Amino acid sequence: MTQAQGFILHRFGAAAAAFTNWIMARALSRIVTHGSLDVTMSNGRLLSFGDASGERVHVRFADLAAQWAFLIDADMRLGELYMDRRFLVEHGSLFDFLAMMLREAQNAKHPLIARLIDHARTWLRIFRHRNLPARSKANVAHHYDLDGRLYELFLDRDRQYSCAYFDSPDQSLDAAQRAKKRHLAAKLRLEPGKSVLDIGCGWGGLALHMARHVPRGHVLGITLSEEQHGYAQKRLAEHERLEADIQFALQDYRSLSGRFDRIVSVGMFEHVGLASYRAFFDTCADLLEDDGIMVLHTIGCSATPGFTTPWLDRYIFPGGYIPALSEILPEIEKAGLQVTDIEVLRLHYAWTLAHWRKRFLARWQEAAALYDERFCRMWEFYLASAEAAFRYEDLVVFQIQLSKRNDVIPVTRDYIGEHEKTAAQRSKADLEGAVERDTDDVLVG
Repeated sequence: MTQAQGFILHRFGAAAAAFTNWIMARALSRIVTHGSLDVTMSNGRLLSFGDASGERVHVRFADLAAQWAFLIDADMRLGELYMDRRFLVEHGSLFDFLAMMLREAQNAKHPLIARLIDHARTWLRIFRHRNLPARSKANVAHHYDLDGRLYELFLDRDRQYSCAYFDSPDQSLDAAQRAKKRHLAAKLRLEPGKSVLDIGCGWGGLALHMARHVPRGHVLGITLSEEQHGYAQKRLAEHERLEADIQFALQDYRSLSGRFDRIVSVGMFEHVGLASYRAFFDTCADLLEDDGIMVLHTIGCSATPGFTTPWLDRYIFPGGYIPALSEILPEIEKAGLQVTDIEVLRLHYAWTLAHWRKRFLARWQEAAALYDERFCRMWEFYLASAEAAFRYEDLVVFQIQLSKRNDVIPVTRDYIGEHEKTAAQRSKADLEGAVERDTDDVLVG
Protein backbone atom coordinates (compact mmCIF):
# COMPACT_ATOMS: atom_id res chain seq x y z
CA MET A 1 0.00 0.00 0.00
CA THR A 2 1.35 3.38 -0.96
CA GLN A 3 1.58 6.26 1.49
CA ALA A 4 -1.19 8.04 -0.40
CA GLN A 5 -3.51 5.05 -0.19
CA GLY A 6 -2.81 4.69 3.51
CA PHE A 7 -3.59 8.38 4.04
CA ILE A 8 -6.89 8.06 2.15
CA LEU A 9 -7.94 4.97 4.12
CA HIS A 10 -7.05 6.68 7.37
CA ARG A 11 -9.10 9.75 6.49
CA PHE A 12 -12.01 7.59 5.36
CA GLY A 13 -11.91 5.60 8.60
CA ALA A 14 -11.78 8.78 10.67
CA ALA A 15 -14.74 10.23 8.78
CA ALA A 16 -16.74 7.00 9.21
CA ALA A 17 -16.01 6.98 12.95
CA ALA A 18 -16.98 10.63 13.30
CA PHE A 19 -20.27 10.03 11.47
CA THR A 20 -21.05 6.99 13.64
CA ASN A 21 -20.29 8.99 16.78
CA TRP A 22 -22.70 11.69 15.61
CA ILE A 23 -25.46 9.14 15.00
CA MET A 24 -24.83 7.54 18.41
CA ALA A 25 -24.90 10.91 20.13
CA ARG A 26 -28.23 11.82 18.51
CA ALA A 27 -29.78 8.44 19.32
CA LEU A 28 -28.73 8.24 22.97
CA SER A 29 -29.38 11.90 23.74
CA ARG A 30 -33.03 11.33 22.84
CA ILE A 31 -33.24 8.34 25.20
CA VAL A 32 -31.08 9.10 28.22
CA THR A 33 -32.22 12.36 29.82
CA HIS A 34 -31.87 11.29 33.47
CA GLY A 35 -28.97 9.48 35.09
CA SER A 36 -25.30 9.49 34.14
CA LEU A 37 -24.11 7.53 31.14
CA ASP A 38 -20.63 7.72 29.60
CA VAL A 39 -19.92 5.92 26.33
CA THR A 40 -16.40 5.46 24.98
CA MET A 41 -16.53 5.01 21.22
CA SER A 42 -14.19 2.77 19.26
CA ASN A 43 -11.98 5.72 18.29
CA GLY A 44 -11.55 6.72 21.94
CA ARG A 45 -13.99 9.63 21.96
CA LEU A 46 -16.06 9.93 25.17
CA LEU A 47 -19.76 10.81 24.91
CA SER A 48 -21.80 11.69 27.99
CA PHE A 49 -25.57 11.58 28.43
CA GLY A 50 -28.14 12.36 31.10
CA ASP A 51 -28.30 14.96 33.85
CA ALA A 52 -25.39 13.56 35.91
CA SER A 53 -27.77 12.24 38.58
CA GLY A 54 -27.41 8.86 40.24
CA GLU A 55 -24.58 6.38 39.91
CA ARG A 56 -22.37 6.73 36.84
CA VAL A 57 -22.45 4.00 34.20
CA HIS A 58 -19.58 3.81 31.72
CA VAL A 59 -19.61 1.48 28.70
CA ARG A 60 -17.26 1.04 25.76
CA PHE A 61 -17.52 -0.21 22.16
CA ALA A 62 -14.52 -2.19 21.00
CA ASP A 63 -14.92 -1.55 17.26
CA LEU A 64 -16.83 0.55 14.76
CA ALA A 65 -18.94 -2.37 13.51
CA ALA A 66 -20.14 -2.99 17.07
CA GLN A 67 -21.45 0.57 17.25
CA TRP A 68 -23.45 0.13 14.04
CA ALA A 69 -24.79 -3.23 15.20
CA PHE A 70 -26.06 -1.60 18.38
CA LEU A 71 -27.64 1.31 16.50
CA ILE A 72 -29.40 -0.81 13.87
CA ASP A 73 -30.71 -3.71 15.97
CA ALA A 74 -29.93 -3.55 19.68
CA ASP A 75 -32.62 -6.16 20.46
CA MET A 76 -30.59 -8.79 18.64
CA ARG A 77 -27.03 -7.55 18.63
CA LEU A 78 -26.37 -6.01 22.05
CA GLY A 79 -26.39 -9.40 23.77
CA GLU A 80 -24.07 -10.84 21.14
CA LEU A 81 -21.71 -7.88 21.47
CA TYR A 82 -21.56 -8.36 25.23
CA MET A 83 -20.96 -12.10 24.87
CA ASP A 84 -18.08 -11.43 22.44
CA ARG A 85 -16.60 -8.59 24.54
CA ARG A 86 -17.17 -6.05 21.80
CA PHE A 87 -19.42 -4.13 24.18
CA LEU A 88 -17.88 -3.75 27.63
CA VAL A 89 -19.02 -2.24 30.92
CA GLU A 90 -16.21 -0.15 32.40
CA HIS A 91 -18.05 1.25 35.45
CA GLY A 92 -21.25 0.08 37.08
CA SER A 93 -22.79 -3.21 35.99
CA LEU A 94 -24.47 -4.61 32.91
CA PHE A 95 -27.77 -4.49 34.80
CA ASP A 96 -27.22 -0.80 35.60
CA PHE A 97 -26.81 -0.03 31.89
CA LEU A 98 -29.80 -2.09 30.75
CA ALA A 99 -32.02 -0.73 33.52
CA MET A 100 -31.11 2.84 32.56
CA MET A 101 -31.81 2.20 28.88
CA LEU A 102 -35.19 0.54 29.45
CA ARG A 103 -36.25 3.06 32.07
CA GLU A 104 -35.36 6.01 29.89
CA ALA A 105 -36.67 4.47 26.65
CA GLN A 106 -40.21 4.66 28.02
CA ASN A 107 -40.14 8.40 27.39
CA ALA A 108 -38.48 8.32 23.97
CA LYS A 109 -39.64 7.62 20.44
CA HIS A 110 -37.60 4.87 18.85
CA PRO A 111 -35.79 5.57 15.56
CA LEU A 112 -37.69 4.78 12.36
CA ILE A 113 -35.55 1.76 11.46
CA ALA A 114 -36.08 0.25 14.93
CA ARG A 115 -39.84 0.79 14.67
CA LEU A 116 -39.96 -0.88 11.26
CA ILE A 117 -38.01 -3.89 12.54
CA ASP A 118 -40.32 -4.15 15.58
CA HIS A 119 -43.45 -4.03 13.41
CA ALA A 120 -42.08 -6.74 11.12
CA ARG A 121 -41.21 -9.01 14.04
CA THR A 122 -44.65 -8.52 15.60
CA TRP A 123 -46.41 -9.31 12.32
CA LEU A 124 -44.31 -12.43 11.72
CA ARG A 125 -44.67 -13.82 15.25
CA ILE A 126 -47.56 -16.16 14.36
CA PHE A 127 -45.47 -17.94 11.70
CA ARG A 128 -42.52 -18.51 14.01
CA HIS A 129 -44.33 -20.17 16.88
CA ARG A 130 -45.76 -23.43 15.64
CA ASN A 131 -44.29 -25.64 18.34
CA LEU A 132 -45.22 -29.14 17.23
CA PRO A 133 -44.16 -32.00 19.57
CA ALA A 134 -40.71 -32.67 18.06
CA ARG A 135 -39.84 -28.99 17.95
CA SER A 136 -41.16 -28.46 21.48
CA LYS A 137 -38.86 -31.17 22.83
CA ALA A 138 -35.85 -29.71 21.01
CA ASN A 139 -36.64 -26.23 22.31
CA VAL A 140 -36.97 -27.51 25.87
CA ALA A 141 -33.70 -29.44 25.62
CA HIS A 142 -31.86 -26.28 24.53
CA HIS A 143 -32.44 -24.64 27.90
CA TYR A 144 -33.60 -27.17 30.47
CA ASP A 145 -31.26 -30.02 29.60
CA LEU A 146 -28.20 -28.00 30.53
CA ASP A 147 -26.03 -29.42 33.29
CA GLY A 148 -28.23 -29.50 36.37
CA ARG A 149 -25.39 -28.14 38.50
CA LEU A 150 -25.82 -24.81 36.72
CA TYR A 151 -29.27 -24.31 38.22
CA GLU A 152 -28.04 -25.23 41.68
CA LEU A 153 -25.84 -22.14 41.54
CA PHE A 154 -28.66 -19.62 41.63
CA LEU A 155 -32.08 -21.21 42.27
CA ASP A 156 -33.64 -21.82 45.68
CA ARG A 157 -33.23 -25.16 47.41
CA ASP A 158 -36.39 -26.54 45.76
CA ARG A 159 -35.23 -25.51 42.25
CA GLN A 160 -38.28 -23.37 41.57
CA TYR A 161 -37.47 -21.83 38.17
CA SER A 162 -40.42 -19.44 37.96
CA CYS A 163 -41.65 -16.23 39.54
CA ALA A 164 -41.73 -16.30 43.35
CA TYR A 165 -44.45 -14.64 45.45
CA PHE A 166 -43.03 -11.91 47.68
CA ASP A 167 -44.62 -10.25 50.68
CA SER A 168 -41.89 -7.61 50.41
CA PRO A 169 -38.81 -7.11 48.22
CA ASP A 170 -36.46 -7.97 51.10
CA GLN A 171 -37.97 -11.41 51.66
CA SER A 172 -35.62 -14.33 51.05
CA LEU A 173 -35.86 -16.27 47.81
CA ASP A 174 -36.59 -19.57 49.54
CA ALA A 175 -39.41 -18.04 51.60
CA ALA A 176 -40.93 -16.35 48.54
CA GLN A 177 -40.83 -19.58 46.54
CA ARG A 178 -42.55 -21.46 49.37
CA ALA A 179 -45.17 -18.71 49.44
CA LYS A 180 -45.70 -19.16 45.69
CA LYS A 181 -46.40 -22.86 46.14
CA ARG A 182 -48.84 -22.17 48.97
CA HIS A 183 -50.55 -19.49 46.87
CA LEU A 184 -51.09 -21.90 43.99
CA ALA A 185 -52.26 -24.68 46.30
CA ALA A 186 -54.82 -22.33 47.83
CA LYS A 187 -56.19 -21.32 44.42
CA LEU A 188 -56.47 -24.97 43.40
CA ARG A 189 -58.45 -25.80 46.57
CA LEU A 190 -56.65 -29.10 46.97
CA GLU A 191 -58.40 -31.75 49.03
CA PRO A 192 -57.76 -35.36 50.08
CA GLY A 193 -58.30 -37.87 47.33
CA LYS A 194 -58.06 -35.40 44.45
CA SER A 195 -56.06 -36.05 41.29
CA VAL A 196 -53.65 -33.34 40.15
CA LEU A 197 -51.86 -32.80 36.83
CA ASP A 198 -48.77 -30.57 36.76
CA ILE A 199 -48.02 -29.61 33.13
CA GLY A 200 -44.37 -28.65 32.87
CA CYS A 201 -43.37 -29.93 36.31
CA GLY A 202 -39.74 -28.83 36.14
CA TRP A 203 -37.57 -30.53 38.77
CA GLY A 204 -40.62 -31.76 40.68
CA GLY A 205 -40.83 -29.37 43.62
CA LEU A 206 -44.37 -28.14 43.01
CA ALA A 207 -45.71 -31.64 42.33
CA LEU A 208 -44.21 -32.90 45.59
CA HIS A 209 -45.77 -29.94 47.39
CA MET A 210 -49.16 -30.72 45.86
CA ALA A 211 -48.88 -34.39 46.82
CA ARG A 212 -48.86 -33.44 50.50
CA HIS A 213 -52.15 -31.60 49.99
CA VAL A 214 -54.00 -34.56 48.47
CA PRO A 215 -53.53 -37.59 50.77
CA ARG A 216 -54.95 -40.72 49.17
CA GLY A 217 -54.95 -38.80 45.88
CA HIS A 218 -52.76 -38.87 42.79
CA VAL A 219 -50.31 -36.35 41.29
CA LEU A 220 -48.84 -36.60 37.79
CA GLY A 221 -46.03 -34.26 36.76
CA ILE A 222 -45.00 -34.14 33.10
CA THR A 223 -42.02 -32.52 31.40
CA LEU A 224 -40.19 -32.72 28.08
CA SER A 225 -36.79 -32.21 29.71
CA GLU A 226 -34.83 -35.41 30.26
CA GLU A 227 -32.59 -33.65 32.77
CA GLN A 228 -35.57 -32.43 34.81
CA HIS A 229 -37.36 -35.76 34.60
CA GLY A 230 -34.33 -37.65 35.88
CA TYR A 231 -33.87 -35.22 38.77
CA ALA A 232 -37.58 -35.36 39.70
CA GLN A 233 -37.47 -39.16 39.70
CA LYS A 234 -34.45 -39.08 41.99
CA ARG A 235 -36.22 -36.70 44.37
CA LEU A 236 -39.28 -38.91 44.42
CA ALA A 237 -37.19 -41.97 45.30
CA GLU A 238 -35.64 -40.08 48.22
CA HIS A 239 -38.98 -38.85 49.61
CA GLU A 240 -40.76 -40.62 52.40
CA ARG A 241 -44.07 -40.10 54.18
CA LEU A 242 -45.97 -39.19 51.01
CA GLU A 243 -49.59 -40.17 51.47
CA ALA A 244 -50.49 -39.62 47.83
CA ASP A 245 -49.44 -41.51 44.73
CA ILE A 246 -47.10 -39.37 42.65
CA GLN A 247 -45.54 -40.00 39.24
CA PHE A 248 -43.27 -38.07 36.87
CA ALA A 249 -43.46 -38.72 33.14
CA LEU A 250 -41.40 -37.59 30.16
CA GLN A 251 -44.44 -36.70 28.08
CA ASP A 252 -46.00 -34.02 25.89
CA TYR A 253 -49.30 -32.61 27.20
CA ARG A 254 -50.92 -33.35 23.83
CA SER A 255 -50.47 -37.10 24.35
CA LEU A 256 -52.25 -37.27 27.72
CA SER A 257 -55.57 -38.99 28.33
CA GLY A 258 -57.84 -39.40 31.34
CA ARG A 259 -59.39 -36.82 33.67
CA PHE A 260 -58.02 -34.78 36.56
CA ASP A 261 -59.68 -32.87 39.39
CA ARG A 262 -57.00 -30.20 39.32
CA ILE A 263 -54.57 -28.95 36.65
CA VAL A 264 -51.70 -26.56 37.29
CA SER A 265 -49.12 -25.23 34.86
CA VAL A 266 -46.33 -22.93 36.01
CA GLY A 267 -43.76 -21.38 33.68
CA MET A 268 -44.58 -23.71 30.80
CA PHE A 269 -47.15 -21.77 28.77
CA GLU A 270 -44.41 -19.42 27.54
CA HIS A 271 -43.11 -22.38 25.50
CA VAL A 272 -46.44 -23.49 24.01
CA GLY A 273 -46.24 -21.15 21.02
CA LEU A 274 -48.90 -18.73 19.86
CA ALA A 275 -50.17 -21.03 17.11
CA SER A 276 -50.71 -23.86 19.63
CA TYR A 277 -52.82 -22.02 22.23
CA ARG A 278 -56.05 -23.54 20.94
CA ALA A 279 -54.62 -27.06 21.17
CA PHE A 280 -53.34 -26.38 24.69
CA PHE A 281 -56.65 -25.18 26.10
CA ASP A 282 -58.70 -27.77 24.20
CA THR A 283 -56.48 -30.46 25.73
CA CYS A 284 -56.82 -28.96 29.21
CA ALA A 285 -60.60 -28.81 28.82
CA ASP A 286 -60.68 -32.48 27.83
CA LEU A 287 -58.49 -33.45 30.80
CA LEU A 288 -60.30 -31.38 33.44
CA GLU A 289 -63.21 -32.88 35.37
CA ASP A 290 -66.53 -31.04 35.11
CA ASP A 291 -66.14 -29.76 38.69
CA GLY A 292 -62.39 -29.30 38.33
CA ILE A 293 -60.15 -26.27 38.78
CA MET A 294 -57.12 -25.20 36.75
CA VAL A 295 -54.53 -22.52 37.47
CA LEU A 296 -52.25 -21.22 34.72
CA HIS A 297 -49.18 -19.27 35.87
CA THR A 298 -47.41 -17.60 32.95
CA ILE A 299 -45.29 -14.60 32.07
CA GLY A 300 -47.42 -12.15 30.14
CA CYS A 301 -47.47 -8.74 28.52
CA SER A 302 -49.67 -6.06 30.07
CA ALA A 303 -49.70 -4.09 26.82
CA THR A 304 -50.70 -5.00 23.28
CA PRO A 305 -49.17 -8.10 21.60
CA GLY A 306 -45.53 -7.87 20.62
CA PHE A 307 -42.70 -10.23 19.70
CA THR A 308 -40.06 -12.33 21.41
CA THR A 309 -36.75 -10.52 21.74
CA PRO A 310 -34.70 -12.17 18.97
CA TRP A 311 -31.57 -12.57 21.10
CA LEU A 312 -33.60 -14.43 23.74
CA ASP A 313 -35.20 -16.60 21.04
CA ARG A 314 -31.82 -17.59 19.59
CA TYR A 315 -29.72 -18.09 22.69
CA ILE A 316 -31.98 -18.78 25.66
CA PHE A 317 -35.59 -19.80 24.92
CA PRO A 318 -36.04 -20.88 21.28
CA GLY A 319 -39.71 -20.98 20.38
CA GLY A 320 -40.70 -18.95 23.43
CA TYR A 321 -43.36 -16.25 23.32
CA ILE A 322 -44.78 -13.86 25.92
CA PRO A 323 -48.52 -13.38 25.32
CA ALA A 324 -50.88 -10.52 26.03
CA LEU A 325 -54.16 -11.30 27.78
CA SER A 326 -55.94 -10.50 24.52
CA GLU A 327 -54.17 -13.50 22.97
CA ILE A 328 -54.92 -15.90 25.83
CA LEU A 329 -58.54 -15.22 26.76
CA PRO A 330 -60.16 -15.87 23.34
CA GLU A 331 -58.59 -19.34 23.23
CA ILE A 332 -59.83 -20.10 26.75
CA GLU A 333 -63.36 -19.12 25.73
CA LYS A 334 -63.24 -21.23 22.58
CA ALA A 335 -62.19 -24.26 24.63
CA GLY A 336 -65.31 -23.96 26.79
CA LEU A 337 -63.47 -22.97 29.96
CA GLN A 338 -64.52 -20.14 32.27
CA VAL A 339 -62.17 -17.59 33.80
CA THR A 340 -62.91 -17.45 37.51
CA ASP A 341 -60.00 -15.27 38.63
CA ILE A 342 -57.04 -13.38 37.18
CA GLU A 343 -54.21 -12.07 39.35
CA VAL A 344 -51.43 -9.94 37.89
CA LEU A 345 -48.11 -10.22 39.72
CA ARG A 346 -46.19 -6.98 39.23
CA LEU A 347 -42.52 -6.69 40.20
CA HIS A 348 -42.50 -10.16 41.79
CA TYR A 349 -40.46 -11.53 38.89
CA ALA A 350 -38.09 -8.56 38.96
CA TRP A 351 -37.33 -9.36 42.59
CA THR A 352 -36.99 -13.07 41.77
CA LEU A 353 -34.56 -12.32 38.95
CA ALA A 354 -32.56 -9.97 41.17
CA HIS A 355 -31.93 -12.90 43.52
CA TRP A 356 -30.99 -15.20 40.64
CA ARG A 357 -28.66 -12.64 39.03
CA LYS A 358 -26.80 -11.86 42.25
CA ARG A 359 -26.47 -15.53 43.13
CA PHE A 360 -25.18 -16.36 39.64
CA LEU A 361 -22.61 -13.55 39.67
CA ALA A 362 -21.40 -14.68 43.09
CA ARG A 363 -20.68 -18.16 41.69
CA TRP A 364 -19.43 -17.10 38.25
CA GLN A 365 -16.27 -19.18 38.42
CA GLU A 366 -18.23 -22.36 39.12
CA ALA A 367 -20.47 -21.67 36.11
CA ALA A 368 -17.41 -20.98 33.96
CA ALA A 369 -15.94 -24.32 35.05
CA LEU A 370 -19.11 -26.04 33.80
CA TYR A 371 -19.15 -24.14 30.49
CA ASP A 372 -16.94 -21.12 29.70
CA GLU A 373 -16.66 -17.35 30.13
CA ARG A 374 -18.73 -16.58 27.02
CA PHE A 375 -21.55 -18.74 28.35
CA CYS A 376 -21.40 -16.85 31.64
CA ARG A 377 -21.64 -13.50 29.87
CA MET A 378 -24.61 -14.85 27.91
CA TRP A 379 -26.30 -15.98 31.13
CA GLU A 380 -25.58 -12.66 32.84
CA PHE A 381 -27.12 -10.78 29.92
CA TYR A 382 -30.19 -13.03 30.07
CA LEU A 383 -30.77 -12.52 33.80
CA ALA A 384 -29.95 -8.80 33.78
CA SER A 385 -32.07 -7.95 30.73
CA ALA A 386 -35.01 -9.97 32.06
CA GLU A 387 -34.85 -8.24 35.44
CA ALA A 388 -34.70 -4.82 33.80
CA ALA A 389 -37.64 -5.69 31.53
CA PHE A 390 -39.81 -6.76 34.47
CA ARG A 391 -38.93 -3.56 36.31
CA TYR A 392 -39.34 -1.03 33.52
CA GLU A 393 -41.29 -2.57 30.64
CA ASP A 394 -44.69 -4.25 30.34
CA LEU A 395 -43.76 -7.75 31.50
CA VAL A 396 -45.83 -9.23 34.33
CA VAL A 397 -47.02 -12.65 35.48
CA PHE A 398 -50.62 -13.77 35.03
CA GLN A 399 -52.21 -16.32 37.33
CA ILE A 400 -55.43 -17.34 35.58
CA GLN A 401 -57.86 -19.60 37.42
CA LEU A 402 -60.22 -21.62 35.25
CA SER A 403 -63.16 -23.98 35.68
CA LYS A 404 -66.07 -25.38 33.72
CA ARG A 405 -68.76 -24.31 36.20
CA ASN A 406 -69.34 -21.10 38.11
CA ASP A 407 -70.16 -22.80 41.43
CA VAL A 408 -66.89 -24.61 42.21
CA ILE A 409 -64.99 -21.51 43.42
CA PRO A 410 -66.05 -19.40 46.46
CA VAL A 411 -67.69 -16.12 45.49
CA THR A 412 -65.03 -14.04 47.32
CA ARG A 413 -61.24 -14.34 47.33
CA ASP A 414 -61.03 -14.66 51.13
CA TYR A 415 -60.40 -18.39 50.88
CA ILE A 416 -56.98 -17.83 49.33
CA GLY A 417 -55.56 -15.88 52.24
CA GLU A 418 -57.25 -18.14 54.79
CA HIS A 419 -55.69 -21.25 53.26
CA GLU A 420 -52.27 -19.64 53.00
CA LYS A 421 -52.42 -18.54 56.64
CA THR A 422 -53.40 -22.03 57.78
CA ALA A 423 -50.58 -23.60 55.78
CA ALA A 424 -48.00 -21.14 57.11
CA GLN A 425 -49.10 -21.69 60.72
CA ARG A 426 -48.94 -25.46 60.41
CA SER A 427 -45.59 -25.54 58.66
CA LYS A 428 -43.59 -24.11 61.61
CA ALA A 429 -40.98 -23.00 59.07
CA ASP A 430 -39.33 -19.60 59.25
CA LEU A 431 -41.17 -17.52 56.63
CA GLU A 432 -38.01 -15.52 55.99
CA GLY A 433 -36.24 -18.62 54.76
CA ALA A 434 -33.81 -19.22 57.63
CA VAL A 435 -35.23 -22.67 58.31
CA GLU A 436 -36.36 -25.24 55.77
CA ARG A 437 -38.46 -28.09 57.18
CA ASP A 438 -40.30 -30.96 55.63
CA THR A 439 -43.42 -29.87 57.52
CA ASP A 440 -43.65 -26.75 55.36
CA ASP A 441 -45.80 -28.62 52.86
CA VAL A 442 -48.60 -29.66 55.19
CA LEU A 443 -52.21 -30.06 54.15
CA VAL A 444 -54.02 -26.79 53.50
CA GLY A 445 -57.40 -26.25 55.14
